[in-house]
Amino acid sequence: MTLGVGGSTAMQELAKLSDMTKGTKPISKSEYGARIKKAQELMKSQGLEAIYINAGTNLYYYTGTRWYASERMVGAIIPAEGELEYMAPAFEVDTLLGYMVIEGKVNTWQEDESPFALFGEVLKQMGIDKGKVGIDESAAFFIFDGVRQEHSQFDYVNAKPVTAGCRMIKSDTELSLLQRAKDMTLEVHKAVARILREGITVGEIEAFINDAHKAVGAPAGSYFCIVLFGEDSAYPHGVKSPKALDLNDTVLIDTGCQLQGYNSDITRTFVFGKPSDRQREIWQHEQDAQIAAFDAAKIGATCASVDRAARDVLETAGFGPGYDVPGLPHRTGHGVGLDIHEWPYLVLNDQTLLAAGMCFSNEPMLCVPGEFGVRHEDHFYMTNEGPVWFTKPMFSIDDPFGYEA
Repeated sequence: MTLGVGGSTAMQELAKLSDMTKGTKPISKSEYGARIKKAQELMKSQGLEAIYINAGTNLYYYTGTRWYASERMVGAIIPAEGELEYMAPAFEVDTLLGYMVIEGKVNTWQEDESPFALFGEVLKQMGIDKGKVGIDESAAFFIFDGVRQEHSQFDYVNAKPVTAGCRMIKSDTELSLLQRAKDMTLEVHKAVARILREGITVGEIEAFINDAHKAVGAPAGSYFCIVLFGEDSAYPHGVKSPKALDLNDTVLIDTGCQLQGYNSDITRTFVFGKPSDRQREIWQHEQDAQIAAFDAAKIGATCASVDRAARDVLETAGFGPGYDVPGLPHRTGHGVGLDIHEWPYLVLNDQTLLAAGMCFSNEPMLCVPGEFGVRHEDHFYMTNEGPVWFTKPMFSIDDPFGYEA
């Protein structure tokens, strides 16, 4: 049996886990303020008069206000000069005030009034009656459509150069929160590997992973969970009717949690039983591709070049070419932060230059339909000296968690 796989129970493993969040620090009010200042600097450099940030992770990033997007327009307007102001339904004001870290005037609309009309009135009060206005790239179309019909005098543009321009470079506090979240999920991975047994179902494992994430300090449990056995593992995001575990199956588990909004996202692939020569071969090609991607991540290199490095390894081994299967059918990695997938992306069409503070998943999955798949997923962040792992790659197919390393 693969080292560290099987031999325990869910009850025993949950009893070993404890809260790992002690000592973590939240984002400070001063850091939120610095984010707004940076956004305003970017707006000025790009000729924007203001940006609208919608409920969701962009609103949370700039203001500390946790609010989820819905059919009602809730958000904030950040002008290039001056203080930000919020927009919300009148009946939500008291609740909104309770969530704010960055205080600001709340402009309200009643249920029978138009928030889109209010949008222009707020801009006018800020002294803005023409020019370029950025709209949160994650805002629903009805918001963009509503404001442009009410106020056609503005030149509406995508706010992504500002939002992504700020968010893709992480602060030390953000890096610390990301590190801890990933440490938590890695402990969950070790625990779930030990409870595997023949016949265990995907549902049983998903329930355990959720409970285990709560045990290590994630209040909401798992943010997501993908569990795949045998041939099912060849399909990156799973199958309609997943199979139970059989001896010598390939096991792929991809899961994560959130810590103060920051995401972990780690995949481990190993064999329940004794690996075959074919499983060893595919497992090692996958790891070689992952290491090649990491080694290619240099300051000033493009995101595309990292994807290319991983893909070259697999194509040399006879897979692909390009995104064809058997091979690597998706990008090598994605940015990560308050969104589990965010800018920039390690994919062939992303020419963003790598810079210190960027964070990425590294997961050049090798899919062999009809057989199985292998995904090693760890994350790294960029420093001026090069990439640094948040979690180190798997040790070997026989000792995936490095107990004898």
